Amino acid sequence: MNSGNFMQRIYLLLFCLSGFVSFAQVMQTVEKDTIELDSVPAVADPKYREDQFYASVAYALMQGNPDGYKQYSFSTSLSTGFLRDMPLNKRRNHSIALGFGYTYNNIKHNLAVTEKGGVNSYNVIDKDQYKLNKLVLHYLDVPLEFRWRNSDSISHKFWRVYLGVKASYMFYNKAQLEPEEGGGTVKIRKDPNINKFVYSTYISAGWNTWNFYVSYGTPIYDTAMIDGKRLKMSPVKLGLIFYIL
Repeated sequence: MNSGNFMQRIYLLLFCLSGFVSFAQVMQTVEKDTIELDSVPAVADPKYREDQFYASVAYALMQGNPDGYKQYSFSTSLSTGFLRDMPLNKRRNHSIALGFGYTYNNIKHNLAVTEKGGVNSYNVIDKDQYKLNKLVLHYLDVPLEFRWRNSDSISHKFWRVYLGVKASYMFYNKAQLEPEEGGGTVKIRKDPNINKFVYSTYISAGWNTWNFYVSYGTPIYDTAMIDGKRLKMSPVKLGLIFYIL
């Protein structure tokens, strides 16, 4: 995929999301005709907050790839965790949220990792050379979100737009190559050339439980080289995120 065209699509998506925010703010203005912001209804909870568990499923699309690099099948990214909501205003529909979580990435591609003499090497290989070639990454996450929603303590069906940043610690990784013909499965664990700490920014927006999710992360590899050049592969994740009270 041409990186220029891809980034144009990302910009278009962000433009559409900004339009969604404007629409949601109009909806909030209409609500002000029936909701008195300076008082809390008798049936409402003045300590209402959106403490939530979350789970996401996304496709991890790699950017900054070496020549000849390709992905195949579905490169999966799964996340789950908990966020503590901290309202910033009296109506409690603007807030920040801090939490912790876990992310599993399974990137299926044609970048093979081999080891010789304690040194890992990286090569782009043809599809007919392998049955399976993947990179599995496990992270512990600390997400921080800046939240807008038009909710209250009575109804939990509402529009939301959450902007987030996430710091992640990689505690386990494995590259696995299964050749098409002959030879055994090659597994490289605890690759020292992979970044221990990575960071990402993301946006989620939607209605009720269902929310679209877009994330952009920093490079996976730190000191890895291929054909004399540093590997600068970084993931763009597109998918859904679900918030559960």
